Amino acid sequence: MTYGKSLLLSLLFFFSYSATASELKPFASDGCSLFPDGSYAEPDRWLHCCVGHDLAYWKGGTSNQRQYSDQILRQCVRDAGHPWIGAVMYAGVRLGGSPLWPTPFRWGFGWDYPRFYGPLSREELDQVEAQTQEIGTMGKE
Repeated sequence: MTYGKSLLLSLLFFFSYSATASELKPFASDGCSLFPDGSYAEPDRWLHCCVGHDLAYWKGGTSNQRQYSDQILRQCVRDAGHPWIGAVMYAGVRLGGSPLWPTPFRWGFGWDYPRFYGPLSREELDQVEAQTQEIGTMGKE
């Protein structure tokens, strides 16, 4: 087999693997990742913003969905009374949240790495729905 054919087959395998549904890991949040969860006076002031943002990053999706999620984070922190911090956090997640980084806080971190931008399949959406319903019922027993 020629080098070109083997390279093409390798690329096809790689992209077909990443396009198939995988098992969604349970949701976990580390709060605001590499950023404080709040101010010195209010240590959890914008923590809820980060947990919501982590939920979006956990499930992943398209690049437009990521951009929207990042904008929601910025607005949430702004609404918590800290517009400057929201802008800094927005810049940080735009730089550090790419699905290409092998980090535990990348876009689509609930799925096996690598996970690129793209819409979730019906099977993947079902997994997200089942787990988010389970998350929503925790502590209500």
